[in-house]
Amino acid sequence: MRFDIMTLFPELINSVLGESIIGRAQKSGIISVYAHNIRDYSTNKHRKVDDTPYGGGKGMLMATQPIYDCFRDISKQRGDGKSKTLYMSPRGRIFDHSVAKELAQYDNLTILCGHYEGIDQRIIDEIVDEEISIGDYVLTGGELPACIIVDAVSRLIDGVLSDQICHEDESIASGLLEYPQYTRPPVFNGKEVPEVLLSGHHANIDKWRLEKSLELTKERRPDLYKQYLDQHPNTKNNF
Repeated sequence: MRFDIMTLFPELINSVLGESIIGRAQKSGIISVYAHNIRDYSTNKHRKVDDTPYGGGKGMLMATQPIYDCFRDISKQRGDGKSKTLYMSPRGRIFDHSVAKELAQYDNLTILCGHYEGIDQRIIDEIVDEEISIGDYVLTGGELPACIIVDAVSRLIDGVLSDQICHEDESIASGLLEYPQYTRPPVFNGKEVPEVLLSGHHANIDKWRLEKSLELTKERRPDLYKQYLDQHPNTKNNF
C-alpha cells in the first residue's frame, strides 16, 4: 500500500513513521510512505505557500497553486489501483477503527495536511475525496493526524504485524476494551498475578479475559458495551 502525504513539514512525517513497526514495514516493502514538501512546488521565489484570506480575518490561508501542482505530481508517480485523497480537518468524519478498515481497502492513500488558518476551499473541492478528523480538538497542523491515519491503517495490511490476531484481539478492534495483562514476576510490591492466568487452563483463561473486557468496557465505555451486547445478545446470559 502506498501513502503520499502533502505537508509543509516532511521531516516530521519521516521521523514519526520511519521508526518501529511502520518503519520496518517500509523497509520490507509492504507499505510505502512518501512525504512531499508543498513548498517545493511554489512558483514564488521565496517559496511562499500562503496568502491573506479574501473578506478579511486573522491568519493566513494555504494557497491553491503549490498544493495542486504537488497533487498532480503525486498522481503521475503513484501506480494504478484504488485511490483516495483525504484532508485532515476538524470538520471531517471522525476517524475510528471502522474507518481504518475501510481505508485499508485502498491501494493508494493521499493525505493533505493543512496549516495556518486552513486551505483555500477551491483546492479542497478540486482534489479531496473526504475530510477526516481524529477528534474534537484543534492542532497546529495536519501532520500528526496524518501519521495516526497511516499507523492505524498500515497495521491492518497483511504482513505489517507478525500475526493477524494482533489487530483482531485488541481494544476497540474486538468491540471491547482489552483485558488486563501481566508478565513476570508473579508478585510485584505484594500484588499477585491472577491465579487463573497461572493455571494453564486455556478455556478458563479465555473466560476470565472476556469477563474482564466486559467489566472494563461497561465501566469506561458504556456506548461500546451496549453496542457489543446488541451484536452478541447471548453474552450477558453467559456471565
